[in-house]
Amino acid sequence: MNFPTHIVAVAGLIINDDKKILLVKNPISGWEFPGGQVENGENLIEALKREIEEESGAIANIDSLVGVYSNVQSYMGWDGVSYTPTKVILDFIGRYVGGDLHTSDESIEVGWFEKENVLQIIENENLKDRARDMLEFHGKVIYRVYETKPVYSVKSERYI
Repeated sequence: MNFPTHIVAVAGLIINDDKKILLVKNPISGWEFPGGQVENGENLIEALKREIEEESGAIANIDSLVGVYSNVQSYMGWDGVSYTPTKVILDFIGRYVGGDLHTSDESIEVGWFEKENVLQIIENENLKDRARDMLEFHGKVIYRVYETKPVYSVKSERYI
């Protein structure tokens, strides 16, 4: 039996006391909310806190699960050699509790942005949809299935 291969990733919309939203600018995909892959043996919350701190310097508490997403398409990775497997992504809302913002290998800029500007700043359509889910979260978790290549297309979605 062959075991399936998936990437499990987490991301978070982090809000400070001034109600501003933390965004990081990825050198490839542009402005996005911090997050990344869950490492072997790591739980989801620990992974998200680690990714937020690594990418931005911010320390955050994680509150609510907002969405579960399946990017069901495998495609050629950035290296042009290996394939990126399908992904399961979990998005959360969190609160900034400390730390000094800084850039990293994964973020060429980091900043706090007004809530009403976030959807104009994020250019990637699937990230924009996920950001909208987090910005408009009202207690029901969304599950969305999509593909990103050649263009972003939603296959299904529902609240769970």
